[in-house]
Amino acid sequence: MKGFGTDEKVLIAILSKPDPLQMALLRTTYNQIFRRDLEKDVVSETSSYFREGLQALVRGPLIQDAQTVNKSIKGLGTKESFMNDVLLGRSNADMRAIKQAYYEIFKKPMESDVKGDLSLKTEQLFSMVMAANRAEENAPIIPQEIDRDVAELHRAMASGNVNQLTVCAILSSRSDIQIRNITQQFKQRHQRDLEDVLKSKFSGHMEDALLLMVRRATDRAMSDAVQLEECMAGMGTKDELLVNRVVRVHWNRAHMDQVKRAYQHRYKKDLISRVKGETKGDYERLLVAMLS
Repeated sequence: MKGFGTDEKVLIAILSKPDPLQMALLRTTYNQIFRRDLEKDVVSETSSYFREGLQALVRGPLIQDAQTVNKSIKGLGTKESFMNDVLLGRSNADMRAIKQAYYEIFKKPMESDVKGDLSLKTEQLFSMVMAANRAEENAPIIPQEIDRDVAELHRAMASGNVNQLTVCAILSSRSDIQIRNITQQFKQRHQRDLEDVLKSKFSGHMEDALLLMVRRATDRAMSDAVQLEECMAGMGTKDELLVNRVVRVHWNRAHMDQVKRAYQHRYKKDLISRVKGETKGDYERLLVAMLS
């Protein structure tokens, strides 16, 4: 980045490979040695979605999550997809860390910012989500509790007057493994997928949020693969979302490999080839480097 022009290839080669801890060390060391800010330097030397991708990498997953939540509520309207991506299906430890980082950066509670930007029903759901009161993944599976949850979910959505609070309370407080068991039991007992029932009873942001919670719990790799395709399907590419989602997937190499296999299985094509067809230039090279 020094002097006239920027060596984009070197930036891509160096910044696309570290894991979160290595990136934090790289950022700190750079700032100490050069008495400069790596994130600011990258931002000043690059542009457009290439810059957004590099900036997300330099920030690391935690700071990027906090910044993305803030971006989702700034300006007119709420960018629901960004909010959903960061906040739904997270562990209690993750959620507490994001709230702490958000407060350190923006000097106000994340809960109040998010709640002030949502309608009443979705506000209640996200309040439950941000409370970080999910059952832990190592909590034992108790069949009677699964049966009770299935019965309550069915009762809450059986009539025309849906009890949204019950649905939100169950899905926001159960662990991934509990939700997987709930969806299996729901299908066995009622001969309908829980997802299909949710689609028929909810709409808009609430529908998207509840479906993502179930999908992330039942098959996170496939859920991420579908979300990546959604950024690229149809007319135009949702580049901001694509950058964020590729960066998020790339932080965990083992999970990224699972996502690529899930994508191949679902869409019968290679994820990297698909990304190449939707992007160009340094932006394309950065995304491909992250996924390789």
